[in-house]
Amino acid sequence: MSRRNKWVLALMFLLGIAIFAFSLRDIKFSVLVNDFVNINFWWFGVAILCMAIYLGLEAWIVKVFISDRIEGFTFKDALRIPMVEQLFNGITPFSSGGQPAQLIALMQTGVDAGKASSVLLMKFVVYQSMIVINFLFALVIGFHSIQDKLHALAWLVVFGFTIHLAVIIGLLMVMFWHAFTKKLVGVIMTPMKWFMKAERFNRMEANINGKIDSFYAESVRISGQWKLMLRVFVITFFQLMFYYLIPYFIMLALGYTTANIVMVTSLHILIVMVISLFPIPGGSGGAEYSFEMIFKSYISSNSKLVLAMILWRLLTYYLGMLAGLVAMVIRPDKVHETPGKRQNSRND
Repeated sequence: MSRRNKWVLALMFLLGIAIFAFSLRDIKFSVLVNDFVNINFWWFGVAILCMAIYLGLEAWIVKVFISDRIEGFTFKDALRIPMVEQLFNGITPFSSGGQPAQLIALMQTGVDAGKASSVLLMKFVVYQSMIVINFLFALVIGFHSIQDKLHALAWLVVFGFTIHLAVIIGLLMVMFWHAFTKKLVGVIMTPMKWFMKAERFNRMEANINGKIDSFYAESVRISGQWKLMLRVFVITFFQLMFYYLIPYFIMLALGYTTANIVMVTSLHILIVMVISLFPIPGGSGGAEYSFEMIFKSYISSNSKLVLAMILWRLLTYYLGMLAGLVAMVIRPDKVHETPGKRQNSRND
């Protein structure tokens, strides 16, 4: 972990403390403590378990993809990947650092960079697809509620969905219209040539074309393995569901037992979409504001509302980063590629 990343990590924790302090400015500390000691720790434990299962299921997905082609990839190694991803997603704008960090973590286990990139691309496609599908259901159920509470910010949700949908469409175009997509990307990149040095532009163009070719080759290889892909889609569905259910169990822990599980889950899906558009790492500031604005009609007590927000952020953001720090000090096992699987990869 670079010195710069360490500074950003420290800054994000300090920013989080400042945001929590600002949220608590009108709340007596004794009231907050009383609310906390009286929560149902069984339900709060279920919320913690949901986050743990979320990370565990993503590790399972990584293991499914890697074990399909390489021997000796342990679950311990697989579990490092989502933990490292959580850390670098949390300290980079728009979660842009998660993918490169996962790639490095896989390479540390001995996985070839090309295969690691292909696996991460396919995992990304499945994950993005499920986000879009879940969002469509959430939009139907909860958009009217979020529009009433967030007003103009509600349209950020629609904008976020448009971006995610555009990403999926772009990836599908690579899979099914490879040659056309490369030409289209070339046309889109043409104006950039006017403002960049030829050498830099050619290097960037070659890098993008290489990634397109790599993703296309992987999609061709895995297209005949529909059982594998179906398995990953199902695991990803449950992975996201456990994550989206966390606010519901926090509300149960605070005594709001009449909460509608479908509505609360749908609103959380929409909040996650809003957070993804904030340029500050982790959506800090926007995440806390969105949560309080949306759930204040469900949690009548102001102190419990702030406590729910703090518990939610601790579980869904800070816990993941702390887990990533632990993963950084865990020594990975080394894998080896068997001749049989290597030959199968060539045949594919």
